[in-house]
Amino acid sequence: MTIDNLVAFFELHQIMWIVAALFIINLTITGIEIVLDLVTSKERRWKDTMANLVIFTAHQVIEKTAFASLGFIALLPFYYLTPLAVPMTAWTWLLAVLVADFTYYWMHRLEHEHRILWASHNVHHSSNDYNLTVGFRLSVVEGFFEWAFLIPMILIGFNPFQAIVGLVLVAQYQHWVHTERVTKLGWLDEVFNTPSVHRVHHGSNRQYIDKNYGGILMVWDKLFGTFAREEEEVIYGLTSDIETNNPVKITFIEFGNIWQDVKKCRTMGDRLRIIFGGLSWRPSYFRSGTDTKMGPKT
Repeated sequence: MTIDNLVAFFELHQIMWIVAALFIINLTITGIEIVLDLVTSKERRWKDTMANLVIFTAHQVIEKTAFASLGFIALLPFYYLTPLAVPMTAWTWLLAVLVADFTYYWMHRLEHEHRILWASHNVHHSSNDYNLTVGFRLSVVEGFFEWAFLIPMILIGFNPFQAIVGLVLVAQYQHWVHTERVTKLGWLDEVFNTPSVHRVHHGSNRQYIDKNYGGILMVWDKLFGTFAREEEEVIYGLTSDIETNNPVKITFIEFGNIWQDVKKCRTMGDRLRIIFGGLSWRPSYFRSGTDTKMGPKT
């Protein structure tokens, strides 16, 4: 399949109608929730909501320009390298979404476990509210590297278009789960990512931290021991609040924290571990100074 064919799919393939429909649905239900909160006087931090919408707008602009072709181009060498090829049929689209969901689980989990990845992903977790606008609170930096997690999908035969759209569909599905207005859904909470399941993921309660990474299915969390049910009231946000509604600070604050820690390190090994290691790790000599602040998720 030529590059021109693959590029044309992003404009002409019928599955893009599904992507567009989901995007419109997500915008619509977000607007409805905002109106409901206004009418019912539900508590909401409106400055936080405005920050979410500004971040969303910036994300859309940058994703559609600077990062629009980055992942696609970067995946092409792997596509032409592999001898495997998965045809695009209705069944393989279902398979692509399933594989993308598995890919998303590990991408999401690694973003919580390694500080340089968490520096971008923590944007999504830094709100103390939980509403549908939080689903739009995504770092503009993530598009710079998340394509790399799709390399295994390409190597087993999926083309870049199918892999990228599969991951987009997984992401689009998740928007509706960012709400408190939907209560527990019984057996659905055991199988799918639902509002109850995802509220747990956004909790800073000790028993909720780093749980429920799944995008659509909870089978991955149950297989790999990261599943938790919503039991006690969820406290949203980070374990160390960033205390700002400035979209620029929200986006880059953890990168600044990493840089401050790197400057205090005494060895190159410590610097590398600060950047690429676990979130809570600090050199022992940090504890003898005044800096005792740990990573936002520990």
